Amino acid sequence: MSKKVTKIGVLTSGGDSPGMNAAIRAVVRTGLYYNLEMFGVMRGFQGMIEDDIIPMHSRSVANIIQRGGTILKTARSKEFFEPEGRKKAYENLKKHGIDGLVIIGGDGSFRGAQKFSNEFDIPCIGLPGTIDKDIAGTDFTIGFDTAVNTAVEAIDKIRDTADAHDRMFIIEVMGRDAGYIALHSGIATGAEHILIPETKTDVNAMIDSLEEKERRKKLVNMIVVAEGDEIGGANEVAAIIRERLPHMDTRVCILGHIQRGGSPTCLDRLIASRLGYAAVEALLEGKHNTMIGVVNNKVHYTPLDKAIKAKQKISEEWMKVVKILAS
Repeated sequence: MSKKVTKIGVLTSGGDSPGMNAAIRAVVRTGLYYNLEMFGVMRGFQGMIEDDIIPMHSRSVANIIQRGGTILKTARSKEFFEPEGRKKAYENLKKHGIDGLVIIGGDGSFRGAQKFSNEFDIPCIGLPGTIDKDIAGTDFTIGFDTAVNTAVEAIDKIRDTADAHDRMFIIEVMGRDAGYIALHSGIATGAEHILIPETKTDVNAMIDSLEEKERRKKLVNMIVVAEGDEIGGANEVAAIIRERLPHMDTRVCILGHIQRGGSPTCLDRLIASRLGYAAVEALLEGKHNTMIGVVNNKVHYTPLDKAIKAKQKISEEWMKVVKILAS
């Protein structure tokens, strides 16, 4: 039988995402409800190594549910991936009596948590906090909905100016390894082409399609490209189009880190709150090395190693939807 958890540390790690604060709030307040002692680890795993660990109370998380970013800050820690760094982190947790961890982050954070948990027998629960929605075992990740809505709002505004000038715009959104932001925002804004890392980009077919649209006097075209597409981001796509279709008035817009910030949407606040609550419940039930997600509107548990290895896959049906609706 696993020993009962009495003191829980919560941290955010890797890239920030809107809704992380809502998740921190839910973890802390659920823990306090069960009379547990709660601690915040500043700057992710680096804060564990440097003993930057603070007690958290109900007031510590007041008025943060609507804020983007993370009050606990976040950092990437190379030191934590060395045995000496993890040992130092463990000693600091032991000093505070922390016997359970909630890690809000992506697959890199989960990889570190799993290694640490296996070495020192500290139960770790992962919450998927990433705008990319690239983790298996959950229909949504904390921050994805906000990032997509930010992209949609920006692309809608760009379409207005594209329409005024009969221009083509190539818009780059975030997604180094996953194209979900590009896919969802592209469909929602009526993009003519969506380029993502998961599918091979047929440059010739894209050029043919643009020429055919031009013949039909369809002069306003929007191409949404994920930064990790195989032929590159928006600048690389624009270079190809300018070379092949030099008469087209082509502009580039890179949305960048605007997609990471901002007040989380209602959906992200709800998901973060639900998962934060479930994380504490899971630790009290003796769960170990588990990621908590939402599948078919139900809380779903996935072993951390499975969440790390498996990636969300984009179905062929979505790509068919793109092709049909953009014609």
